[in-house]
Amino acid sequence: KKKGGGRWEEPKTHKMTFFPLIFCFQVSALGAEFSSESCRELGFSSNLLCSSCDLLGQFNLLQLDPDCRGCCQEEAQFETKKLYAGAILEVSFVRSDKPKLFKGLQIKYVRGSDPVLKLLDDSGNIAEELSILKWNTDSVEEFLSEKLERI
Repeated sequence: KKKGGGRWEEPKTHKMTFFPLIFCFQVSALGAEFSSESCRELGFSSNLLCSSCDLLGQFNLLQLDPDCRGCCQEEAQFETKKLYAGAILEVSFVRSDKPKLFKGLQIKYVRGSDPVLKLLDDSGNIAEELSILKWNTDSVEEFLSEKLERI
């Protein structure tokens, strides 16, 4: 910016400009798990692995760690052999009668959302939540066969 006497002056930046942005990333409920919707709003994928959160320090992004931990899934969750009481399959459409094969499976249509599978405990609470964006129909059916009772 040119000042009256022909000198150039650096524009003044205010440190407060960045405060709201940093504050947004730091607001979180420590130790709480967030819903897939909340995680999407924070910019995290619903299939985020907790090992990815370990890498934030390499990029000077440690302020994102609490939210990352609230949205991530441990790798071990994919290996469990537990049978669940039910599941909610959130999709934009279903082209098959296969959902009728599983006891306790509910289909919830959510326009414009990535497909998500929510596994329910005996009380109907969400025990696990998985992104199934890149899964094909056979993979979903096989996974549900391991996690739900067939009719």
